[in-house]
Amino acid sequence: MVLEEGYVYHIYNKTNNHMPLFYSRENYLFFLDKFKYHISPFCSILAWCLMPTHFHLMVYVNKTKIDNRKEDLNSSIGKMLSSYTRSIQKQQKITGSIFQNHTKAKCLNQIESLSPNYWQTEFGTQINIEQDGHNYPLICFNYIHMNPVADCMVHSHEDWEFSSYRDYFNGRNGKLIDYDRAKEELGEIFISLNNF
Repeated sequence: MVLEEGYVYHIYNKTNNHMPLFYSRENYLFFLDKFKYHISPFCSILAWCLMPTHFHLMVYVNKTKIDNRKEDLNSSIGKMLSSYTRSIQKQQKITGSIFQNHTKAKCLNQIESLSPNYWQTEFGTQINIEQDGHNYPLICFNYIHMNPVADCMVHSHEDWEFSSYRDYFNGRNGKLIDYDRAKEELGEIFISLNNF
């Protein structure tokens, strides 16, 4: 992954062979603790969603290297995933890799680096082709929060506990989100509209 300071990224990975990523509520909370420890020192977290077989994370990169830490942002992400894997292997008494080999990171505010992607929403097919006026961070923000509904896990966004949706729209006082940075990166439309 190439991650640069001053950009917004959608970081995601999924399990091999659709195996479960989380076996209990405590596993979800443990993974969020790992986000906080490994990602927060480097990034402002703008959105997140943990699903049974994958995760989504939207971040603004503040630093890629911190003087008092041995690892940089890339290696810290790898360390987060490998330490979570070891914990689940021990808990479930399993062996082998849980995550797919390559964690993906798509830059959302450098339009020329975006490849065309298509996904279904309640408003029809969304396409991220280059067009003036598109706010790709906001499109990704909505996509991340729509995941539990799109995958038929719940009927409404607020019903899924393991997403930052409740932090933004249901009054949960989560500690991961950098609200000021989110407003700055997602634009005025984020502040004034409920996009769901």
